[in-house]
Amino acid sequence: GPIDVTARALAERVRDSLGTVIIDNKPGAGGNIGADMVAKAAPDGLTIGIAATATNAVNPWLYSKMPFNAATDFAPITQMVRVPNVLVMNAETAKRLNIDNLAQLIAYAKKNPAKLNYGSGGNGSAGHLAGELFKKEAGIFALHIPYNGGNPAQLALLSGQVDFNFDNLATAAPNIRSGKLKAIAVTTAQRSSALPDVPPVADTLKGFSIDTWWGLVAPAGTPADVVAKLNQAFVAALNAPETKTRFGALLAEPVGNSPEQFGAFMKSELAKYEKVVKATGAKVD
Repeated sequence: GPIDVTARALAERVRDSLGTVIIDNKPGAGGNIGADMVAKAAPDGLTIGIAATATNAVNPWLYSKMPFNAATDFAPITQMVRVPNVLVMNAETAKRLNIDNLAQLIAYAKKNPAKLNYGSGGNGSAGHLAGELFKKEAGIFALHIPYNGGNPAQLALLSGQVDFNFDNLATAAPNIRSGKLKAIAVTTAQRSSALPDVPPVADTLKGFSIDTWWGLVAPAGTPADVVAKLNQAFVAALNAPETKTRFGALLAEPVGNSPEQFGAFMKSELAKYEKVVKATGAKVD
């Protein structure tokens, strides 16, 4: 997936300053298995990992038992990327219902309660949480239909079984370009450089911001000078023109910042998703 691709791109760029970086994918339990290995690794700077929206902001509220503490078990290094999510409608549905923008979608939902539905890749997925936050902020109802993963959810939207989805831009872009899907709004606070013509949800619903992000963390207790050295190498890699080009192909925006900035950002995301997950009532045991 995109996390693996971006991690490998950075690993190549830091080889000169840090030596060879070995990438070990540990999927499972919504990313918790891999994150737990990092949390429990020796704090010597030799094992670092990826912190992401799911593992460090959503899962702590979604899973009744967490193997690690997202707030205290990691030393932030730097954020890596931000990937906008996008509210997309089946283009034919949008045309039939005369919906061209977000205000019209909200107006239709208010006038026709219980008519609209939306799909997601499953209970507690990013698309589900974005959908529920949108409903709450807009004061509308739309039935949530969970699918077993992002691909079936996208197929349901393309075939007109559901009316709208919140999808990540990288996945939705080809169908937006081909005209099968209509992009209504992006979920980043500002417009995305990848879809400059599409306004953010926040233009209509003030303060709405829900995008996918990931970054680098070390185990808690890693010495500050080691974290600083890692930060310097990875931020330089993130700022390289080649990185911007490679990430741009994935519609991911590189974000290099300080450990303090990334730590404060993760803290605010953890607090934000507590409200969102509780509002959805989603739980994984």
